[in-house]
Amino acid sequence: MENANSNRARDHLANERTFLAWVRTGAAIVVFGFAIGRFAIAIRQLTELQGHPVRTAGISVWLGSFTIAAGVLLVVAGLVRYRKTRAQLDAGTFEPAGFVLDLITILTVLFGLALAGYLIYAEMSMG
Repeated sequence: MENANSNRARDHLANERTFLAWVRTGAAIVVFGFAIGRFAIAIRQLTELQGHPVRTAGISVWLGSFTIAAGVLLVVAGLVRYRKTRAQLDAGTFEPAGFVLDLITILTVLFGLALAGYLIYAEMSMG
């Protein structure tokens, strides 16, 4: 027996897959932020153990913490988008995302540029 409402089911399953992509991306960003912060702490400890003065401002720890927070916010944004889309699909009034995707793209580009700038700054101040 064929489901008379198979398009509706497909739409909801696609919405769930999209939400899970938001969760995977957010989790990856959280792990990346943890790695940034932890790596900075490990380098600082290694430098101290070798008896060298620590020449870091600790920006990496703050950058890692910011990245973790951004990953968590991305998962929350994905949940909000999932619930909104689910309600729109149920009501038959679905509207694709516009501004949200633009905002995330802009923030990702700015974050990438900030990371590149930080790496250049760190290289210049260390060497």
